[in-house]
Amino acid sequence: MSRLPHNIRDNGEEEFEIIKRYEDFTTIDWIQDSIVERNKRIRKSRELHSIHRGPRGEVTLRWVWMQLKKVVDAAQSWLVVSLIGACIGANAALISIVTEWLSDLKNGYCYDGWWLNQQFCCWEIEFEDEAGCDSWHLWSDVVLAQWFIYVLFAAAFSFTAAHLVKSIAKYAAGSGISEIKCILAGFVMKGFLGFWTLVIKSMTLPLVIASGLSVGKEGPSVHMACCVGSVVAGLFARFSTSHGKMREILTASSAAGVAVAFGAPIGGVLFSIEEMTSNFSIKTMWRSFFCALVATVTLSAMNPYRSGKLVLFQVTYDRDWHFFEIIFFVILGIFGGLYGAFMVKFNMQFAAFRKKHLANHPVIEAVTLATLTGMIGYSNRFLRIDMTEGMSILFRECEGGGDYDHLCQSSVQWSVASSLFIATIIRIGLVVISYGCKVPAGIFVPSMAIGATFGRMVGIVVKALWANNPNSGIFAVCQPDVPCITPGTYAFLGAAAALSGVMRITVTVVVIMFELTGALTYILPTMIVLLVTKAVGDFLGTTGIADEAIRFNGYPFLDRDDHAYNIPVSRVMRTDLYTLPVTGLKIRELEEILHSTAVQGYPVVSVDGQNTLLGYIGRAELRYVLDKALKLHSTTQDTPCSFAPGNDEHDEVDYIPGASVAMDEDVAMELLDNSDVLKLWPWVNQTPLTVASQLPLEIVMQLFKRMGPRVILVEDHGALRGLVTVKDVIKYTLTETGEMRTHWDETQFEGIVEEVWTWITARAHDVVSLSRRLIRRR
Repeated sequence: MSRLPHNIRDNGEEEFEIIKRYEDFTTIDWIQDSIVERNKRIRKSRELHSIHRGPRGEVTLRWVWMQLKKVVDAAQSWLVVSLIGACIGANAALISIVTEWLSDLKNGYCYDGWWLNQQFCCWEIEFEDEAGCDSWHLWSDVVLAQWFIYVLFAAAFSFTAAHLVKSIAKYAAGSGISEIKCILAGFVMKGFLGFWTLVIKSMTLPLVIASGLSVGKEGPSVHMACCVGSVVAGLFARFSTSHGKMREILTASSAAGVAVAFGAPIGGVLFSIEEMTSNFSIKTMWRSFFCALVATVTLSAMNPYRSGKLVLFQVTYDRDWHFFEIIFFVILGIFGGLYGAFMVKFNMQFAAFRKKHLANHPVIEAVTLATLTGMIGYSNRFLRIDMTEGMSILFRECEGGGDYDHLCQSSVQWSVASSLFIATIIRIGLVVISYGCKVPAGIFVPSMAIGATFGRMVGIVVKALWANNPNSGIFAVCQPDVPCITPGTYAFLGAAAALSGVMRITVTVVVIMFELTGALTYILPTMIVLLVTKAVGDFLGTTGIADEAIRFNGYPFLDRDDHAYNIPVSRVMRTDLYTLPVTGLKIRELEEILHSTAVQGYPVVSVDGQNTLLGYIGRAELRYVLDKALKLHSTTQDTPCSFAPGNDEHDEVDYIPGASVAMDEDVAMELLDNSDVLKLWPWVNQTPLTVASQLPLEIVMQLFKRMGPRVILVEDHGALRGLVTVKDVIKYTLTETGEMRTHWDETQFEGIVEEVWTWITARAHDVVSLSRRLIRRR
């Protein structure tokens, strides 16, 4: 074994902490996984073709069994995808029903049945008219008591959810989209898609939404869908033993999660293509579409809203738009881009503050945020109601029953516009501090709600301008007997702009919005708004909040491939390597190497001093072979080992390069037991992915993204010089190029927040001290 000195570049304590995040991460070698799957297919094909009919061509029972096995094997994937889609749809419907009931429980209860929400309790009455429903009882007729009970329920819901997450399933917190992107890229995160994560997230998500926290359920829906896919597919050996097939299932599940969240199966497929994975085959696309379709059909069959709609804010528009409105559509697009940049920047900076000061108090933080949101939001009619219900109101046309709380009345239009503007500002602040707290929390619906309130406000202003000047200027093209401006469409477009701005996705949002409305006439305005949003985001250098969360958490994920670093890979490669000589080691020495090192693999080099690269063997494969060998009576600790095959040894077994642990058990035992030398060559990847040391770093990054190796070896004319992993590339981009630095340093934001925090705690201490003195005087 040769070992070069280990040198770590010390650039300060902060950079050391950045690098330290990556030390415990492991990733999947997609090339190795592909080799394993290829070998399985070849062996299975040989097995099937070896089964022939009888001597005279007659049909034998074994032949019939193998044909049935082929049919079942071909249909298994589709059956599993169908089962996953049905489970996702059923789970989404149950969560929607429970969420609606808990949200209404904060205001009152149904006398006819405590399990009914307000809509079902007052089924024959318009739900806006609370006074006309005798079955629905408010908790109190006193406004102050109503406010207190509302806030009390919000705090109780958030406490229950945060406590369950902290105690049972910590991975149930947050959105989950960032982590799933990394998992699909090959990052191993044990337990993130487990059964208990699914159960706790499904239980706590309705509580969180009902508590009034400015978070959504669409992001967590993707996480729960992937949990369903992982749990269900894990019951089948075909998927549980194959990372590649499991990745296909998770990709399809993520599409189904978006499909049930927005009632948009095609939008879900596009979301999985545009946002979730960079390796998307046609086969995966069809499975994603089928899974999303089954999930949507299941949700539609359960009909959780008893309205025939898949989501509560699904609407239909009858009127057309006018070309002069493009001016105002551009304003909405600009708002979406600015909102996305603001949200990403300040939410990440508050996340840094949370990690530093609030990491040990997740339950207190969640309860405080819910209480604060309830206290502030109760006074505003657009903050008091559920965000999903609020969007269903803001999206409507005034002529279609959309006059909620005089929303369409011209006499109070400026009061309504002011209320919408205040709701927009307050909601932005609440989303900044709420998204990322340790409860299930998404960013989709809060962003759409912010865009909807702003867009509806703009629509009311434009409608007021038209009403005051119906025959002048740009409004002269409007027909006199038909309403010219539809404020609901502005809310709809504002929601699309805000969602695109914070997530940095475009095509997916267009399709989702089209599937929500079914109005083909508003596809062009939606595209204009989203293109303006994208242009503003590109100008400001904004990345999606999911990608920023990946960078903040230090996950090994490569996303950018358009950056020129102008350096060779030799600047990034690791030279402190643990290598294995092709011959000359004994089992005892290999055991010592495994015990004393923690690397994931070992390059195999020549023994002539030239350090010629001959192959690469993974730690898991080496451990597997040694465990098998030590169980044999002919093998001892002093048995010599060889990583090099003889000239005729390839013919001794059914050998395929890179066979790894997928080799048949009986073949492996025969190979290990028939020689005085432990033959390790079948488990050695004799054709590892190698590059020259002069190759630009950008090309190596593309190899990692498109081929997915765990490690790339660096050589010069056959001589090993080093190796590079995704971790090494990310370390370099973070520490050397300073990519994680923002234009406004995090320390400035933290300084401001800490000053405010210090002032608040000081004032609280003064109030407590004053109260104690007053009590003592009495």
